[in-house]
Order: sequence, then C-alpha cells, then structure tokens
Amino acid sequence: MKFRKVMALALAASMAVSLNAVSVLAEGGDTTDITLWTYPVGSWGDSAVVDQMISNFNEAHPEINVTVEYLDYTNGDDQINTAIEGGQAPDIVLEGPERLVANWGARGLMADLSDLWTDEAKEAIYDSVESACQNNDGVFYEYPLCMTAHTMAINKDIFEQAGALQYIDEETRTWTAEDFQKAVKAVYDFGQENVGAVYCSGQGGDQGTRALVNNLFGGTFTNPEHTEYTANSEENIKALELLSSMDGINFDASIAGGDEINLFCNGTLAMAFCWNVAQEKNNAENLSFDVLPMAFPAEDGKPQLCGGIWGFGVFDNGDEAKVEASKTFIDFMANDETQVVESVKASSYWPVKDLGNIYEGDDLMTEYSTFIQYMGDYYQVVGGWAEARTAWWNMLQQIGSGADVTEAVEEFVTTANAAAAK
Repeated sequence: MKFRKVMALALAASMAVSLNAVSVLAEGGDTTDITLWTYPVGSWGDSAVVDQMISNFNEAHPEINVTVEYLDYTNGDDQINTAIEGGQAPDIVLEGPERLVANWGARGLMADLSDLWTDEAKEAIYDSVESACQNNDGVFYEYPLCMTAHTMAINKDIFEQAGALQYIDEETRTWTAEDFQKAVKAVYDFGQENVGAVYCSGQGGDQGTRALVNNLFGGTFTNPEHTEYTANSEENIKALELLSSMDGINFDASIAGGDEINLFCNGTLAMAFCWNVAQEKNNAENLSFDVLPMAFPAEDGKPQLCGGIWGFGVFDNGDEAKVEASKTFIDFMANDETQVVESVKASSYWPVKDLGNIYEGDDLMTEYSTFIQYMGDYYQVVGGWAEARTAWWNMLQQIGSGADVTEAVEEFVTTANAAAAK
C-alpha cells in the first residue's frame, strides 16, 4: 500500500508540474491542442501509463496539449468513422497499417508522414515494417513503434503424455507439415478428440487460420505487390483439403479466435492457432498447464509468420499547426532515446528497430522474441481487406460444411479480388 501511495503521489506531482507548465505557457504564448485516440495495444489502453508518457512529453514540449480517447476493438472503428463523418476526426491514432494505410490512408484522410521517415529512420527501421507503412505510391501514412509475430501454441503437458513432443523442434519452435500431422494423430489417438479448431464464426483471430493454411505447403495469401489475392494456389487448396480430412482438427463455425483461446486455456483444445505473447500474459492465471508457443508448421520447416505492426497515423483535419504538433508527439514517442523504450514496453511487444534487449531479465518476452525472425510478408494492406476478411471465414464455414474445397477457395478469391479492384 505504501508503494502504491508513493507512486500515486509521484504521478500526481508529475502531472501537476506538466499541467503547470502548460498553464504558464498558455499565459505567455500559444499552445496547440491535439487529440490522441488509441486502440488497446498493451498498456496504451491504460490511462495511468499513457498519462505518465504524456507527462514525459510535456516536459519537453509544454506548448502542446494532448487529450486522449481510449478505444476498443469492438466499437473503435465505429467511433472513428462516426467522428470522420461529423468532421471531428482525431489528430493522432495508434493502430496498424491495415487501418492507417489501407483504410483511412487509401481514402485520402491521412496526413503524409514522409518527413518523419528520414534517411536515418529508414536505415534503422526493419525493411518489412517500412514497406507496410506506405501505400503503393510510396506515401507514408504510418510511423511505426512496435511489432510482434503471431504464433500458435500447444499444451505441452498433453503433447508430452501423448508422446508427440518428438515431432517438434523445441529449440527453434518449428515443425514440418509431416510432423504436424504425426503430432495431431498422436494426441488424437491418446484420447484428445479436440486437438485443434479451425474457428470461423467471424473474422476475430483470422491471422491464425490464414497462417496455418499458408504455411503448411508454402502457399501465399496475396501477390508480392499486394494488389491481388492468391489464396487459390495449389498449395493452399492442398492445405485446406488436408485440414478438413484430419481427425482431431475440426472446422468450428460456432467460435472465433477469442473463443478458441478460451477453449485452449481451459484444456478443451490441445493447441491454439490464435496466439501471441499477449495471450499468454492475459491468461497466465487461468492456465493449469505449460504452454509451448510454436511457429506454424511448414513443409520445408521454414515458417512465415503473420505479424502485427502498430504505430501512429495523423488525420489531416485541415489544420497545419495540429498536424505539425502531432508529428512532434510521434517523433518524441518513437524516436526520443529514453522515451522510445518506455513507449515500446508499454505495448508489450518489440521495437521496430534495434534497441538492444529491452526485455533483459524477462523470461517470457525473451522466449517469444524467438519468433520475430520468422515474420513474413505483411500483406494486410491489400485493397478490399475488410471484404476479404469476411469472405475468408465464410469460405472456412463452407469447407467445414462439406463444400468442395477448390470451389470454395475460388469463390473466396473472386469475392476478394472484386473488392480489391474497387
């Protein structure tokens, strides 16, 4: 209690100093008011954490006043769309390229952040991240902060009891498509009828099912230019036919990614396809078994994981002063040598550039850092993305109901590419 009280007093004092600075400035000079709307990316959804970071910012920039709105993934998009329609869009949004670049950027609503992308920034930030933050014309609508690689996970206790651990490489956390099949069979024969679920009641967690299908035999979801959907490749059709035929792998139209996580955590399922480090942290108290995070199985043993990238975008609301103030805020949060480490840690993910081992001493974060090396193409910026996500789970439902796999996949690609062409 004493520690909490001291911390609370320290935070209050810090905020008071910051507010005082702004107040004094307001008396002697102009201030610029900007709004930050943030999705719940780790503790960026925690007002106490964000307030402290803004206090840090105001120590350096008392001339900029930041007001924060906290969004969730249930209603956040609707809130922003309503604000856009009402001419009240926020100045800054913290989210990923699929919204900042492929959605609002493509609609001409975002400010060009190219001046933040200096030669030094381009040299430091990973190439795969840089390419995801710009449109096909090279205009940057996002300045990135953090990233992760989405994984799958297995119930290590069940796999060990079933003799299935022999089929995985625990050191690299990889396995081949053949060994995946052997492992699922071993666990199923052990008596675990529900080994894994291809969940498809909606789009939640669809990065897991896409990664599972694309990795098994080396298929792709889009072309390299991110202009066309290519999920109808022979490799993907082969993967879907395999999954639909496997004992222990069930296509389940009653659950989405969040439901699958719950079923995995309570032991109903022996593996989860919708997983990353945040899931293990969030469910730590509910787990009664050892979780072994894994890369998705790949025929050649070389996985290409779907990744998440989060950063800042700026709505162009017609006020150049607000745009410039927003860029100043982004530059501080993502580039200040001291602050950037705290900004990234708040996300519970990893930096988009080499900052050294910022999680030294944290065994869990160190364990999951293994998967960053397997991060594949960030294709979530292709046109028609929202429509494609809906068509994907509809396709999985069809296959789970016994539809011809090739026909279902062709229908998906036709629908997705029609949306991309709009």
